[in-house]
Amino acid sequence: MMVHTPAEITRSLDGVLPFVQKPARYTGGEYNSIVKPWDSVAYRLALVFPDVYDLGMSNLGLAILYDIVNRQPDMLAERAYTPWTDMSAAMRRARIPLYGLESRRPLRDFDVVGFSLPYEQLYTNVLATLDLAGIPLRAADRESSPALLHEEGGQGEVGSWPLILAGGSGCLNPEPMHAFFDAFFIGEGEEAITEIVRTWTDACRGGLGRDEALHRLAQIEGIYVPSFYEPTYFEDGRLAGFRSQDRDPSLASRGAVPFGADSLRVTGERMAFQTRNTQYVVRPTVLKRIVPTLPPSPTRFIVPFVDTVHNRAAIEIQRGCTRGCRFCQAGMIYRPARERPLDEVLAAVDAIVHNTGFEEISFLSLSSSDYSTVNDLVREVAARYGDQKLSIGLPSLRIESFSVELMEQLEKGRRRSGFTFAPEAATDRLRDVINKPIADESLLATAAEVYRRGWTTIKLYFMIGHPTQTLEDVQAIADLAHRVKRIGFRELGRKAKVRVGVSTLTPKAHTPFQWLPVADEATLRGQIALLERQLRGPGIEFSYNDPAETLIEAALSRGDRRLADVIEAAWRLGAQFDGWGDQFNAAAWQQAFSEAGLDPNWYARRERAVDELLPWDHISVGVSKKFLLREYRKALAGETTDDCRKHCYACGILAEFRHERRGVPADAWGCPPVEPR
Repeated sequence: MMVHTPAEITRSLDGVLPFVQKPARYTGGEYNSIVKPWDSVAYRLALVFPDVYDLGMSNLGLAILYDIVNRQPDMLAERAYTPWTDMSAAMRRARIPLYGLESRRPLRDFDVVGFSLPYEQLYTNVLATLDLAGIPLRAADRESSPALLHEEGGQGEVGSWPLILAGGSGCLNPEPMHAFFDAFFIGEGEEAITEIVRTWTDACRGGLGRDEALHRLAQIEGIYVPSFYEPTYFEDGRLAGFRSQDRDPSLASRGAVPFGADSLRVTGERMAFQTRNTQYVVRPTVLKRIVPTLPPSPTRFIVPFVDTVHNRAAIEIQRGCTRGCRFCQAGMIYRPARERPLDEVLAAVDAIVHNTGFEEISFLSLSSSDYSTVNDLVREVAARYGDQKLSIGLPSLRIESFSVELMEQLEKGRRRSGFTFAPEAATDRLRDVINKPIADESLLATAAEVYRRGWTTIKLYFMIGHPTQTLEDVQAIADLAHRVKRIGFRELGRKAKVRVGVSTLTPKAHTPFQWLPVADEATLRGQIALLERQLRGPGIEFSYNDPAETLIEAALSRGDRRLADVIEAAWRLGAQFDGWGDQFNAAAWQQAFSEAGLDPNWYARRERAVDELLPWDHISVGVSKKFLLREYRKALAGETTDDCRKHCYACGILAEFRHERRGVPADAWGCPPVEPR
């Protein structure tokens, strides 16, 4: 018999936790975690990161939402993570449902269960998590089967299943996971999260049916309800368009209005539904939500009992990027660029040090050294906390904007282990193609400064599979790495190390490379073999990702609704924790595609025509398809586009968010001000 109440779950855990790895992943009770009495609030949200606790605890987005919701006096937010394989098996044997760490209430008791989906390798973990929680995998099955909610005394009552919601960059093409989520949130959720929880909960408690409650939810900007959209396909398998889908016969549609796309934009009329004298509108294009000004940073980070992937506190100093790297999805979808004021960052540092005791604070941004006052920030933090040996992390440093002064400030921190740079390509020609122009001389000069100041390791990240890439471009990766190593040996002797990481380009939705195919496997394996031969010897390490994993990632990131059956079949065949190399189950994925009569190569390795309707064209991040197409053509011509802080290239953001731009100071965004009306 399944255990249901917090007391029952606790008793069952007592017999399970001594026999699993890292039992503290599953106990809750960490310093700064927030436990509210269940009956003291009206709205209850479970925040789920569908991977192991060690990774999920390092996710800043979840920490931000946890802080925002728990600041509301009538709301609570709790956390849940996908248990590792040993704990998952033990929970199934003991019939323990997945629960919120704070209250140990089953996830099915919450009003909303919100998943963070930053990347596609988490898709099968979502199914594992729902199944372990005892929640039907498919949204359609949650309409007809009632949930049995249990109170502490063991009395049960019939209720509705929670809203299963997803957000994050892994949702920017929501179609492959459409069957498993009731709704997706597109964009930045800080302002929307409380609105979503209240709207859904009030609708359900007010007597609305699930479908009608979803119609009400869909009126919130940024909400996409996939069940309201029905795709159509050409005979060759390409997407032809979407039409309105009204599954509840009690709702009277004003007509199913087909809509598709021309070469540049999704078109179509607004689709309206009439229900209980209230008109609901389903948008043919769902525009992302943004926050015009970054909200205050969390400062009471939960301090875990076990080491996590990033055992530190983090402050987002800047959101968005103006550099325009053509392969980078984050650089497109998080536009516009917005900085957090220096005094606000410093106040957050003081509060975090006081509230947590973390020995490292990381200043997060897509390009941290582009933060306009980064030197002042590092200098002031080092002055305040240098005697306490507080380490400062600055990931995503750009080589050409990395100053000697900044390095001198950073070396006052506690650790001097290594620096990471990501040139992505090793020849000037290919860097122009991807729009990341960095001269070799600049990289080598910076490497010399890093080693000279005592750092022992430089990590260099590159990609293979870029458009127009040749074997000469790949050979240049090895040549450049050896030049950096020689500089390290000159400055430090054999203590110096170079770690070279090579990944394969996976063209992502909403980027200029979204039309590109993934390079064929034979080409990729030939390039990897060349690098394995070249990147050997003392002081140099080489790692790369498996092309078989790249194929599945690319198929999922570029796929349509037909992949939902593939994802479920792969999970049932044993696919889970796909982002962990030793857990990746290529055979399960191959069998799942085969059983569905689909070919992953058709999704991953087929070049898309520029006038083809893409599965994500009805989802807008504010960057126009016209701009992306222009950048795509410039890439193939080897032409660069300058930093858009220097010149506006009309990417579409200002057109979509003119109202938001008018409401913030002129220097708040990387975009130019909008002229007043």
